[in-house]
Amino acid sequence: MSTELPIVWEKMQKMIDDFIIMSPNIVLALIVFAIFFFIAKSIKQVVKNLTRHHRQARNLGLVLGRLAQGTTVLFGLFIALSIVIPSLKAGDLVQLLGISSVAIGFAFRDILQNFLAGILILLTEPFQIDDQIIFKNFEGTVEQIQTRATTIRTYDGRRIIIPNSELFTNSVIVNTAFEHRRLEYDVGIGYGDDINTARQLILKAMCETN
Repeated sequence: MSTELPIVWEKMQKMIDDFIIMSPNIVLALIVFAIFFFIAKSIKQVVKNLTRHHRQARNLGLVLGRLAQGTTVLFGLFIALSIVIPSLKAGDLVQLLGISSVAIGFAFRDILQNFLAGILILLTEPFQIDDQIIFKNFEGTVEQIQTRATTIRTYDGRRIIIPNSELFTNSVIVNTAFEHRRLEYDVGIGYGDDINTARQLILKAMCETN
């Protein structure tokens, strides 16, 4: 027991010394990653602002902004790891990401499905922000199309969050897909009432409304 304690202490002392030696690199790496993280957020916001007032390009702007943000964050992560581990090469990182992506894919399958479905929805544009849609028992106006889910606001002021994978793989009714839309209403009249008279009154009411 007495011979093991000096060995353990030696190893702990070596770990502490190594950490002290590497601490400037770790701090620098954190600063570099933080800079790239804020740059990525700024790039996303700039792309979003450029396409905010163009309805047709708004969804594409969201896709490009998120892709640019993800790419910038990954680039910053690689530089930060290179500062902490100078011997790290690009090939090693690619191999590490390849192995990690398989494990992450199994662990977060549903999240990845929703993410890919969100990207495809933004690219194919089956509906856009501010469109009025019906999905199963939900109906409302599309507020946001995020990477995980789409948010709609119902007509009575409630918020519904629907996973993107469900929206992409199921039928969705888009009420505002076209400029003109035909509406149908059921109007009941009494059995003894005259149908032609009722028809004229309905047409008159419609004309006065227009």
